[in-house]
Amino acid sequence: MILVSDVFGKTPALIKLSEELNAKVIVDPYNGMNMNFKNEAEAYSYFIEHVGLEEYLSKLLKMTESLESISSLIGFSIGASIIWKLSKKLSVKNIERGICYYGSQIRNFKDINPSFEVELIFPKKEDHFDVLELQTELSRKQNVKIIKTPYLHGFMNLYSTNYSQKGYIEQLNWLRLNAG
Repeated sequence: MILVSDVFGKTPALIKLSEELNAKVIVDPYNGMNMNFKNEAEAYSYFIEHVGLEEYLSKLLKMTESLESISSLIGFSIGASIIWKLSKKLSVKNIERGICYYGSQIRNFKDINPSFEVELIFPKKEDHFDVLELQTELSRKQNVKIIKTPYLHGFMNLYSTNYSQKGYIEQLNWLRLNAG
């Protein structure tokens, strides 16, 4: 199991989650450096200015190509979006499944047809698009399973204003049962 971070990168909370889930690897945009961002806005603008979606995708692709065994990916926000983008690449052989939490950029890549199983876990709403409409559209695709939560974007991230301890614990338990 491999965790793919959001724009906050590799944080103490994500390391704790990886230990709870027994994840082998954390992929993040900043090469493992804890960036100590003050808030989501700062993290997002740094990510856009210094990394970007394509560079982060390329980092994830390189990592998956070096895998020696079949793995699952669990991604959050921008990490979920790059798992979605990775899922279209037929060259990816060692990934059996992607679990994608609130990957809001997925809305810009609706044409993708995943080559491996992808579970999209959506928040109850997003500010920039209609979540229900996107869920409906993507649920028609092969290899896609939609899961709705009553939580907001970022509910799994301790550093997010939308963090939900209840949601985090529920999903942690679900992942322990279903992601192994």
